[in-house]
Amino acid sequence: MALVAHRSSSPSSRSAPSASRLLSWYARARRDLPWRAKPGEAAAPYHVWLSEIMLQQTVAATVKPYYAKFLASFPRIEDLAAAGVEEVCALWAGLGYYARARNLHKCAQAVAALGGFPADVAGLRALPGIGPYTARAVAAIAFNAPVLPVDGNVERVTARVFGIEAPLPRAKALLATTAERLMDDPAARAAPGDFAQALFDLGATICTPKSPDCRVCPWADACAARARGIAAELPRRAPKPPKPHRTGEVYALIDQQGEALLERNPPRGLLGGMLVLPSQPPVARAAWRPAGRVSHVFTHFTLELAVLVARCRHLPNQGERAPAATAPVPSVMRKALDAALGALKVQSHDD
Repeated sequence: MALVAHRSSSPSSRSAPSASRLLSWYARARRDLPWRAKPGEAAAPYHVWLSEIMLQQTVAATVKPYYAKFLASFPRIEDLAAAGVEEVCALWAGLGYYARARNLHKCAQAVAALGGFPADVAGLRALPGIGPYTARAVAAIAFNAPVLPVDGNVERVTARVFGIEAPLPRAKALLATTAERLMDDPAARAAPGDFAQALFDLGATICTPKSPDCRVCPWADACAARARGIAAELPRRAPKPPKPHRTGEVYALIDQQGEALLERNPPRGLLGGMLVLPSQPPVARAAWRPAGRVSHVFTHFTLELAVLVARCRHLPNQGERAPAATAPVPSVMRKALDAALGALKVQSHDD
């Protein structure tokens, strides 16, 4: 008798799971997020856009306090457009990927000039700082356009449901085109905003990266990866090359009132437009003392900084100044200032 090798079905041959089943689950289990409209309420485009920009490369728990601060300072997009870019960057400090803050401000000005957000993907893509994903997210959630935004959660769910084993990042295009098939379901097209957010929540709460809880998943019966026992292994990822390691030093000059001397970076480049500690001694004759080293991981490299600190009676009349303990600086500079303050505290105790 001839033996026939078993072949798993290709992504294109598998039927898409039921959108109605996912939407029913979402109605019961949806996350309560501050930027998400309540059931039966219309989504505010400003809130959707602001949250989506903040959520790029950042988890929801980190975004929540920043979102609240921005809405308190800028309740309407017109308020954000009228603000100074330095004020926007100061509120953004610590959230990372700082080009987003500058583009956020430019986009707010463009939308205010238009009198509101465009309702279609093409119009949204024409705005500063809005890429393909964000345009689709705002179009679907705020304007019920029948499009699907594909983020990391949607990629993961798609890879598992359709059993796609090709590794990321090479598989991104395949995952995106396969995910589009989910929108063929009339129930998904009838409620694209809810469907997109249901996929986000499924990936964030059940179909998680390391420990998918298939027992309670509304799509478990239709999941190819679950059937093959490889759900936790997908999506596969190609090995990443090691990140380059960079070093430098920064100088924290702090006066008797606890204010630090800072300078503002040029608008473009690393930490563009943000307040940072000087990388050269601002006062040559100050009694600089080592305050340790701090490390920070950026997208494409790691950075290690030697921190030097000195006390002075009065800061020189140059650069900018802010309380060292609460200065609106990016995360790596917050680490450096905290190290400097810690060293001064030890020095004061020893003295």
